[in-house]
Amino acid sequence: MAQYIFKTQLLIMKTKKLLLITLILFSFSFLANAQRGVRIGYIDMEYILENVPEYKEASIQLDGKVQRWKNDIEKMIGEIEKMKIDLSAERVLLTTELIEEREEDIIIKEDEMLTYQQDRFGPNGDLYIQRRQLVQPIQDQVFNIVQEIATNKKYDFIFDKSADIVMLFAADRHDISDIVLRSINRTAKRSQAESKKERKEVELEEDMTLEEDQAVNEREEAIEDKKSEREELMAERKKTRDSIRAVRKAEYEAKRQQLLEERQRKKDSIAETRVNSSSANQESSDDEGEENEDSGGDGNNDQGTKEE
Repeated sequence: MAQYIFKTQLLIMKTKKLLLITLILFSFSFLANAQRGVRIGYIDMEYILENVPEYKEASIQLDGKVQRWKNDIEKMIGEIEKMKIDLSAERVLLTTELIEEREEDIIIKEDEMLTYQQDRFGPNGDLYIQRRQLVQPIQDQVFNIVQEIATNKKYDFIFDKSADIVMLFAADRHDISDIVLRSINRTAKRSQAESKKERKEVELEEDMTLEEDQAVNEREEAIEDKKSEREELMAERKKTRDSIRAVRKAEYEAKRQQLLEERQRKKDSIAETRVNSSSANQESSDDEGEENEDSGGDGNNDQGTKEE
């Protein structure tokens, strides 16, 4: 009996000790959370969308469609205005029935224009639907990444800076947009990686911290800048060489043309000299012929005189 009471007291003591330890641990945990405070972060959805290549390409295509729709509407408005001007100019020549028919055509055309405008730019129009289809997959991806970041990094709240929430001030250190964007790019690279080497490179990038990734990006941008500067320098040198060659070619063509002109002038001068010489010889021959005829005539006259 005494042994049973002793065991019971021992069990009670162990239970009290366990409860005390649990209470102490809970107190330490509460104090740690109280000291840590609430952890808040935010993202800028507009910034993320602007830096996703797939969204930018699709957005450019959608902007092209929007511009075509606007052009169609402007064309319809122009046709309606022309119909009104024509009716106003010809009203005095038309019967009442023809005027009513023209006015009805104008109303039909205006209804067609308004319907087209509503179908394209209305609350449930093509623009709203296609833009939602364009943004929705990226928003879903951002939402999943934000959930993962919040869980791994112990965030209590993460807001969207570009949403309707009024943020009068937000420190840059709370902005996790680059982390989200980095995760989106990694996911895209992972899906596009085909060879084993490419997959290995993606894995190495995933092991980098944000600072290391930014350093790599800065180095890559510096390399691209140097490459662009080198290409610009080579293009400038090529432009200079082409300019010098063009000047030299122009000088050569000018000298060549001058030589050809001088040769042509010499040929023309020689030909002219020959023509003049030939003309002079011909005139001399003609003069000698006339003199011979004159001398022959005189001889005959003298002979006739003698015979007489």
